[in-house]
Amino acid sequence: MLAAVSAYKLDWQAFFAWLGIALFVDGVDGPIARRFHVERNLPTISGAALDFVVDYVTYVFLPAFALATGGFTSAPIALALAGVIVFTSALYFADTRMKMKNNAFRGFPAVWNGVVFLFFVFRPPTEVIVGVTLLLAVLTFLPVAFVHPVRVERWRPLTLAVTVVWFVLAGITLAESLAPPAVVAWSLLATSLYLASVAAVQQGLDWFDRARRGL
Repeated sequence: MLAAVSAYKLDWQAFFAWLGIALFVDGVDGPIARRFHVERNLPTISGAALDFVVDYVTYVFLPAFALATGGFTSAPIALALAGVIVFTSALYFADTRMKMKNNAFRGFPAVWNGVVFLFFVFRPPTEVIVGVTLLLAVLTFLPVAFVHPVRVERWRPLTLAVTVVWFVLAGITLAESLAPPAVVAWSLLATSLYLASVAAVQQGLDWFDRARRGL
């Protein structure tokens, strides 16, 4: 709600700060719930359903709203892109095949908060925003792996280190009112690209290994 109020005021620094806090909470709510045996103590409340509701609002709906109102392009294009985001992401959240056997996500996992955050930092031209949004929307439905930084065991130390660096860079970017020094901005982009592609690289290596062994 506080992020929505910030977006209404066009205070994008506060908007992403609130989404950052929500992202932190999302990382610790599971361990806290297990520590206090919430499933046993509140058996009529579905933690999984509640998690989906909160994630959809913070990962999808609010970032789509920011994209629609952030002044990136004309209103019709911005609203169309926001519509693509909320529609494809709703289908993704309802897909029972969301997770692969290695705990990676199947398809782009609708982390639009990170994507739109980069849009605000780099302010790319309309063509780039349209292209990236449509590409990720299509990847939502393709069997391409995307990493879960904690649950995917392969290269986990490196992935966790990159994730921590990403959070530090994002914090610096927020402190600089979304206009960080160039080295911070490009490092943020580089770590984002690693997190976006590492699972697909692993998937490709596995495919190549199976093909080499004739499996």
